[in-house]
Amino acid sequence: MTNEELKIRKAEKSDIPNILKLIKELAEYEKLLHEVVTTEKNLEEVIFGEKKFVEVLIAEFNGELAGQTIFFHNFSTFVGKPGLYIEDLYVRPQFRGKGIGKALLNEVIKLAKERNCGRVEWVVLDWNQPAIDFYKSIGAKAMDEWTIFRLTENKF
Repeated sequence: MTNEELKIRKAEKSDIPNILKLIKELAEYEKLLHEVVTTEKNLEEVIFGEKKFVEVLIAEFNGELAGQTIFFHNFSTFVGKPGLYIEDLYVRPQFRGKGIGKALLNEVIKLAKERNCGRVEWVVLDWNQPAIDFYKSIGAKAMDEWTIFRLTENKF
């Protein structure tokens, strides 16, 4: 793959419809489309608004929308540094196997180094073996001893 074929860039406001489109594609793949309630307006607020805290990188392959990663800062009390948490890393099926996922992940890692972060973290569904295999192949460690808990807004 040449650099001319793949472009990774920061999202712009005009990308909001495509960001939502890719969120829905990922949710459909994960069999969770029924849980997507976000809107373009909501995404614009959290990515570009006054209290923005989410960042998005867009991958384009030969000028076509190929994928994205959505991430934000978190903090580790043990390390005493901020980290980056990847909420979504998604490559459209027709673009998989071209190094796009790795390029998106590497760009987040690069940002983490520039920002003196101590960690880059994410979760993967336990049935998504291709993703698990990919993450292990780059040296990521599964945190199997941890259980994720969640409270949704209707519970607080």
